[in-house]
Amino acid sequence: MSHRNARLTPFLRREIVDLLAAGHKPGELAKQFHITRTTVHKWKRRFETEGDAGLQDRTSRPRTSPTRTSVQVMQQVIAARVAEHVGARELSVLTGVPASTIGVVLRRAGMPHLRDVDRVTGQLLRQTRRSEQRYEHDRPGSLVHVDVKKLGKIPPGGGHRAHGRSEEVRGRGLGWDYVHVAVDDHSRLAYAEVLPDERAGTCAGFLHRAAVWFREHGVVVRRVLTDNAKVYRASADWAAICVALQIKRRFIKPGCPWTNGKAERFNRTLQERWAYRQAWTDNEQRTQALDGFLIFYNTVRGHTSLNGSTPISRLTA
Repeated sequence: MSHRNARLTPFLRREIVDLLAAGHKPGELAKQFHITRTTVHKWKRRFETEGDAGLQDRTSRPRTSPTRTSVQVMQQVIAARVAEHVGARELSVLTGVPASTIGVVLRRAGMPHLRDVDRVTGQLLRQTRRSEQRYEHDRPGSLVHVDVKKLGKIPPGGGHRAHGRSEEVRGRGLGWDYVHVAVDDHSRLAYAEVLPDERAGTCAGFLHRAAVWFREHGVVVRRVLTDNAKVYRASADWAAICVALQIKRRFIKPGCPWTNGKAERFNRTLQERWAYRQAWTDNEQRTQALDGFLIFYNTVRGHTSLNGSTPISRLTA
């Protein structure tokens, strides 16, 4: 096979063959073309057996690959990826196939990167992306990201995800669930609650319970990062709870929500793996499933940015 540093092209290979036929010695030609005698004899032998076709570039792929992943395993991996929309490490847990092999299978099948697809629907997204500068605090509790995700309530019997879109199941006027989340910057350990609103007192109460929960896991919250909503920026309740817990307040740069990126990314995972994971039959059913999701997220699910480790494992590392 030809490569970027190859000395001979098919044209020069034919010229060597012609010079040999004209009586030139292999050693002279090897010196003239800066190659070895073995190479000269190789092209002579290939021309004698295959003609001009033998002088063309060949693939370096071996004729047989006994250890190549079987078609059945490839189909299993691709089916799991299409169904779950998760990465190689999680697919490895689901299928029993090594993550490195799964990466090869997905590339060979031309599957898009997860960053380019909607994790809920699997549809390809626009690939215009903002460049990000990633950071990570060096110890748990140094910074905790806090945010609120608003979800529409599910009508009794299920909403449009269970029955399709129609006037009968739209559930207009049911209101919203407010999912308050707190994510530790270093370990990605996450705590969340479904609350009835996002008022100042509600947000302050959530921060107090989150700080207690983190402390129970050996994490003392030192700083908290939020957006610039009034309940965080100007609320006396929020300020008071931060003072009482000796937590320094930090705010994102206006118009730059990605500054609070770890909470934003957790919200996305929250939707994919809990809120929209299945067609819930009522609102209470979805709410009750949140605790199970948090246990899965913190103790089972490998985190890509942690090299496949779980958030809880990073507290003892």
